[in-house]
Amino acid sequence: MIAENKTRRSSIVEALTDKLKTISFANGYATDLGEQAYPRMRFWDEISEFPCICLVAGPETIVHQGGGLKDRYLDVTLRAYVNEEDSVLALERLLEDVEIIIDRNGRLAYVDSSGEQGTTRDIIITFIDTDQGALAPLGVGEMTLQVKY
Repeated sequence: MIAENKTRRSSIVEALTDKLKTISFANGYATDLGEQAYPRMRFWDEISEFPCICLVAGPETIVHQGGGLKDRYLDVTLRAYVNEEDSVLALERLLEDVEIIIDRNGRLAYVDSSGEQGTTRDIIITFIDTDQGALAPLGVGEMTLQVKY
């Protein structure tokens, strides 16, 4: 990953996006995502292949620990899109696959804007919601992640 013109925030989102691209039947997941994960928001009219996941860096909280040390907490919004006959089941499977990726990658490597390797300290899921089939056969789910780094 090249760090040119990238902030830590965008580098973390890109590293997480790369991990999500490993969701495939071949890797033992219930969903085959392929390359359909993006480090920016995409809307319905921009999506031609399903399933699809988009991630966006949101608010960040900084907690000063003293002695120049800080803990940073970055909220990342993940939006998942599916288009299947049973959109509720497809969305639940995709979100469970995402949860597996998050659980396995709490310490995620990224490169900051100075080119230095960084590592997140933890990534947790704080919120999950879906359209509950209201848009079938399309489906949309949202997950909020909190990244501590």
